[in-house]
Amino acid sequence: MNATAVIGVRLAERRTLALDHHRYFVAAVAVGAIVGRTAVAGIQSFVTGAVAVITLIAAHRLLSLLRLQPSVGKLFDHRVRVLVGHGQIDRSQRRACGLAEDDLFAQLRERGVFDLGTVRYVLYEAKGGITVVPEDNSGRDRQPPLVQAGLKAAASPPAEST
Repeated sequence: MNATAVIGVRLAERRTLALDHHRYFVAAVAVGAIVGRTAVAGIQSFVTGAVAVITLIAAHRLLSLLRLQPSVGKLFDHRVRVLVGHGQIDRSQRRACGLAEDDLFAQLRERGVFDLGTVRYVLYEAKGGITVVPEDNSGRDRQPPLVQAGLKAAASPPAEST
């Protein structure tokens, strides 16, 4: 059974067992459960387990392909959220992400941020990580393209001062 699972995962999407997103984690746990049950259950046949693993991997691959369509992708992925805008915490966005203020502060300290006044934005990414965009003191007000894309995709983008 293990060989069947390894071959199925190898032929599937490269990220099938990457645990950086809830979809991948669920697929990995389900494949593990099927392999484990098939290996120890006296009443479940190898064929039943193999069909279950292959069906699960195929369904996961199909959902991954559908996710590439923007309208369908919105159903599967969380939107980017702006937790901090120009040094001010957006408490409603923080609560919507399920983050305690202490959790946010710990994440910022781990990234070397010790003063919110030095932060233009903190983006809570779709995968659950944060991106810190420092305040630009050079007089330029233009955001780099990837930051602009994150703000555009945000659930509640902040008003940009111009």
